[in-house]
Amino acid sequence: MQQTSVDTQLYNQLNNSNNGITIFAPSDNAFSSLKPGTLNSLTDQQKVELIQFHVIPQHLSMSTFQTASNPLRTNAGDSADWLFPLNVTTSGNSVNITTGLTNTSVSGTVYTDDQLAIYQVDQVLQPPAIFNPSPPPPAPAPAPSKKKGHGAATDTSVPADASSPMHINIVVSVGVAIVAAFCL
Repeated sequence: MQQTSVDTQLYNQLNNSNNGITIFAPSDNAFSSLKPGTLNSLTDQQKVELIQFHVIPQHLSMSTFQTASNPLRTNAGDSADWLFPLNVTTSGNSVNITTGLTNTSVSGTVYTDDQLAIYQVDQVLQPPAIFNPSPPPPAPAPAPSKKKGHGAATDTSVPADASSPMHINIVVSVGVAIVAAFCL
């Protein structure tokens, strides 16, 4: 946490908020069960997001998990577009956590007070935003069809060339719309 400066963020959050913090701390075995090289393959930003995904910006006691609203918001972000979904379900005293890629349970309480709760989990919580395999690239566009008529070749297809002015205008328009949506 020190390497990513998330420790400073958590310290400030605890001292400047009345909401408290809940942390899901994976066991050593949870990290050992990851595919070798998994953590080293992550970018610095992904490492920060992975740590933040294990932090809920409110104090949740074991009993308050029963009334928690899913999906839970994490310090990595909310569940918009299902990038960082975190859902909890309870059964008796058991708290189960799912991310869409990881299913695990709280296996014990490491520490708890009125502001901070740290619970051990048996797996590293893997958010889809980081660990979901990227979809395959789209299939290439079909070659332009050429219709022959009256001795002259006529091309009625839309250019498949990504550098065509029409394609660039569409990409720019979509990009502007996305930026505008985030600014609202």
